[in-house]
Amino acid sequence: MGLFGRKDATPAFGAETIKAASGSAAQVGQFFTYTVGATEELVTQLPTIQRGVQMMTAVAGSLGFKHYTLQWTGEEYEKIYLELERWMVQPDPKVTRNFLISNTTTDLIMRGRAFWYVTSRSQATGRPLSFTWLPAAMVNTLDQTGPQWFGPSTEITFNGMELDPREVVQFLSGTQGLIYTGATAMKTALRLQSAAERFAVNEIAAGYLQQRPSSEPMSAEDLGELAQGWANARRVSAVGALNSEVEWHEFDSDPSKLQLVEGRQFQALELSRAIGVPPYLLGIGVPGSFTYQNAQQARQDLYLFSVKQYLDCIQETLSSNDILPAGRYIEFDLHDYLEVNDMSENGVEVEDSADVRISEDSRS
Repeated sequence: MGLFGRKDATPAFGAETIKAASGSAAQVGQFFTYTVGATEELVTQLPTIQRGVQMMTAVAGSLGFKHYTLQWTGEEYEKIYLELERWMVQPDPKVTRNFLISNTTTDLIMRGRAFWYVTSRSQATGRPLSFTWLPAAMVNTLDQTGPQWFGPSTEITFNGMELDPREVVQFLSGTQGLIYTGATAMKTALRLQSAAERFAVNEIAAGYLQQRPSSEPMSAEDLGELAQGWANARRVSAVGALNSEVEWHEFDSDPSKLQLVEGRQFQALELSRAIGVPPYLLGIGVPGSFTYQNAQQARQDLYLFSVKQYLDCIQETLSSNDILPAGRYIEFDLHDYLEVNDMSENGVEVEDSADVRISEDSRS
């Protein structure tokens, strides 16, 4: 037990005099110019990627902040929780915290980094009081080209306009972005999806028309018109009619082959590896793979294996001395997310919110 115990409220923070942040930011806030990038728009059409990003951002966006300092008890450091500052409740006054944190997490997943711009500062302390999200696809760092980011940039442009790096909060993930590490897997998945789509829009079974050997040979142009007319007629009616000189031959294939079911299933598994979400959480069945036994364990798995690294990046960046005074920190409040009431009601004690219990299915 600490010397002062665990209390949720200590010194209150009074109203601050606000001043606008300095620096040239002509493009900041001009939403009609904003874009998340063509690559992100393309790959999020893949259901596995979209679901994985959605699950992780749903967790990150739902969590509130906790504000604390550390007290040495003689044996260990104990967290002494403080009242939240104004920006910790709503970092951007124009949008919800959920919106801001979700988009920040998406940028960290996709590009390995994210950016906020400081829109106001305290006149008394000079510390940030509000922020706005900058799409990472529109930010260029002239001193680093990526995909590996080695530290905060000192030469930043946004939509071609130079920004003061002191007014930009730079979130750097511990891993490279998905658009770099998963490029090959996503390209293959897009090609398989396009192939399946081509079959899906084909109203009739795949096949070909052939003249009988006894008939007069048709020219290439006539054959093309015959095939086109046959296809157009099938779009209108499933019933076809041919004269005695033409035969219809259906390809020896079945829908499962044409839809590339096995290939797309394997590629979905590859995408789950690339994005870092366990396949069983994405509905991808793999014999002998891990599975969750209850709702609480599913939440723990998603947190520990997937979203934790991004939450750590955000909370540690916002705890830096550029934003908070030395000795003060913020963290995400995980208690409500990881706790499930029926676990305690059934006599199952949850000792640690980050404890993960995993079982392995036997192969059938």
